[in-house]
Amino acid sequence: MRIAIGADHGGFDLKLKIIKYLRSKGHEIKDLGCYSAESCDYPRYGAAVASAVSKKKFPRGILICKSGIGMSVVANKYRGVRAALVFDVESARSSREHNDANVLVLSARSINIFKAKKILDVWMYTRRLGGRHLRRVKQISDLEADR
Repeated sequence: MRIAIGADHGGFDLKLKIIKYLRSKGHEIKDLGCYSAESCDYPRYGAAVASAVSKKKFPRGILICKSGIGMSVVANKYRGVRAALVFDVESARSSREHNDANVLVLSARSINIFKAKKILDVWMYTRRLGGRHLRRVKQISDLEADR
């Protein structure tokens, strides 16, 4: 799968480990920054990944910052982006099945690479559910169209 990934300085180290892991699994990863642990502003990198997903340049994106909250706020400003801040395997599964999340947001303060790998394994391969869940995702898309 093609995946855009971005992080601020707080998520930089975890981002590098995730890139290495996903590439070892055969995924094509596009690193949209940041490129060092030097202090930077998270909206720039959240916007880069969310925009790429919104424009369908990538089917999925991953964002990492210290808390995950800022990146979530930024990413969900973009049409067609359903970013989910995930802390465990169950929320990863639910975000895909129920919300068809296309951007995974991680908190570098709360998630180490071992937990991230478990979350990624579930999030990458879980399919969305149909029925009432698909109906609700469509309602979200309709809200975006009304703006």
